[in-house]
Amino acid sequence: MQPDQASVPASIPQPDQFPAFFRQAPVLLMRDPLAQFLGASPDGLMAYRYVDAVKLAGHSCPTVASAFLMVLRGLDTLYGGEVPVRGEIDVIMRGGREEGATGVMANVAMLLTGAAPETGFHGLGPLSLFSRHELLSFGGGDIDGELRLRRRDNGLAVDVACNPSMAPWPEEMQALLPLVVRGQANETLVRRFGELWQDRVKRILVDLVDDPRLITVEEL
Repeated sequence: MQPDQASVPASIPQPDQFPAFFRQAPVLLMRDPLAQFLGASPDGLMAYRYVDAVKLAGHSCPTVASAFLMVLRGLDTLYGGEVPVRGEIDVIMRGGREEGATGVMANVAMLLTGAAPETGFHGLGPLSLFSRHELLSFGGGDIDGELRLRRRDNGLAVDVACNPSMAPWPEEMQALLPLVVRGQANETLVRRFGELWQDRVKRILVDLVDDPRLITVEEL
């Protein structure tokens, strides 16, 4: 039986119910040999959008947006005009796995690159084809940035950093924050808080996306 759009509960968000600026964010095209090998995609090509990272994290915030852009910019430098190959990229996070927002950024990087920690896919057969096991690691203290991306085919690597302070919190947001987190704000103020929160995300993800000072990539 084919799914009937009318049978979908109205409470389930549809794509156009997300903030409109989500659709203005850059899109990452990846080629995943495992997806092609197992028939999920005829040519292995898959597009990753900001909304995919939001669904993974369960929220949209400056950290999620920054991680999304850092991976995109890092892969663009590593691969130039080529389509990056998912599952053939090492990701090294500067921070420890429980340090600050490192885990959130690592989850976004894992979604986009396929790199996984010790819990990752071990590969197919005796040659461990398409393994993603231990391609993601933490505590890279020598990294000049938030994360390092390294191609497994040729060893080229980049350190990537983000400067979200270029989009500071507005004064109104700073005033609302303590009220909201303490449960002292009414519904109108909570809604306004969400609007201001997403406005900062938009500034990072859309308005400042081409500013070279936002995302810096250092080739190693």
